[in-house]
Amino acid sequence: MASLSKPDAPRFDVDVFQNEYLAQGAREVNAIVTVTATGGGTSGGRPLTSAATAPGPGAAVVLVIDCSGSMEYPNTKMRHAREATAAAIDELRDGVAFSVVAGTHEAGDVYPGNGRLAVADRDTRAHAKDALRRLRPNGGTAIGTWVTKARQLFASRPEATIRHAILLTDGRNEHEKPADLQRALDEAAGQFTADCRGVGTDWEVAELRKIASALLGTVDIVAEPSGLADDFRSMMTTAMGKQVADVALRVWTPANAQVKYVKQVAPDVEDLTGRRVDAGTRAGDYPTGSWGDESRDYHVCVEVPAAAVGNEMLAARISLVLPHPDGTAEVLGQGLVRAVWTDDLESSTRINSQVAHYTGQAELADSIRDGLEAHRAGDLDRATAKLGAAVKLAHASGNEGTLKLLRKVVDVVDEREGTVRFRKNVSEADSMTLETRSTKTVRVKK
Repeated sequence: MASLSKPDAPRFDVDVFQNEYLAQGAREVNAIVTVTATGGGTSGGRPLTSAATAPGPGAAVVLVIDCSGSMEYPNTKMRHAREATAAAIDELRDGVAFSVVAGTHEAGDVYPGNGRLAVADRDTRAHAKDALRRLRPNGGTAIGTWVTKARQLFASRPEATIRHAILLTDGRNEHEKPADLQRALDEAAGQFTADCRGVGTDWEVAELRKIASALLGTVDIVAEPSGLADDFRSMMTTAMGKQVADVALRVWTPANAQVKYVKQVAPDVEDLTGRRVDAGTRAGDYPTGSWGDESRDYHVCVEVPAAAVGNEMLAARISLVLPHPDGTAEVLGQGLVRAVWTDDLESSTRINSQVAHYTGQAELADSIRDGLEAHRAGDLDRATAKLGAAVKLAHASGNEGTLKLLRKVVDVVDEREGTVRFRKNVSEADSMTLETRSTKTVRVKK
């Protein structure tokens, strides 16, 4: 374990959990890397208020609110969206740059307008909340234009290192081509992070997850519009606790070794493998976004050259780094992954508990996704089998949150064995909630 930090910044600790012992000829090395940031963001779930840690001129927030025609049904939906946006604005710290955008088949500046961001204080918060009264449902849905508008607004504040968006929609991206959305996401990736929320049940989980994944944010459902205010308030509180942006997980491997995959496995499952950016000889950076006081786990899998019994090697060096514009990078924390070849069967076949746990959590997410897809396709047998497997995995890992959601979709006969029956008349909200939150994991029990 190693950690480095500045006195006024979060402290980053990196811990590596693995079974370093391999059988003769074995090549795959697995490790769980736990990264913990403390002392710079939030404490007890609330932001610290010291001048050294509070976001101010270095932070910018854009709130993007769906104002398409469907937000009129029911007629309370738009009202709750306005109230939620106002609640989020109240959580802004003084000095934070912010803007409100109305999203339809285009993106319009609601406040302050003209491609600018306001600076949060008592007056601008009040003016922004007054401007929310102008939000009216009208038009279509083209989320790529919303993402592009947010990117342009953030670009007007190059000094802001923490750049965070909140995006709310109630429908599918029906008024632009998928390629247009993808292009907007490609251009925005790495420019800001975004938490995405779907209100009601007429939006598409996979579509919103794609947006949140590209922008290194979260995705969730708010089935009832009345729940929006609490959710927005919570998201903004978390955003205000972020202290360090654009942090990367750097993985160095020796000659003839290669990274098979890098996945975030807690608090959510997110595959980062395809986002690797070369960072010098035999090293690659994987983006992790912004950090406050929090802890995340990553599963790193490396393939090394096979070796004889008694040999050992450094399989990977894992560093948490903060890249600088001049091409240098500040190392915030570091850990090592080892490989030792042995002929002791007990040592080489022992699966590290952290690796086993998160492998099961990833399989749990896949089983839920496959089961719900099979159910939509009318394959009840496959759906029942997959969701039964999910129940068994959730029970074994102690993931009570996911097990509770599964029980709203299937009747559980035996959770230990994964014996289930699909429930009749499952609500769309329950099904979408399960799908949306399927990637949420639980930490290894100590």
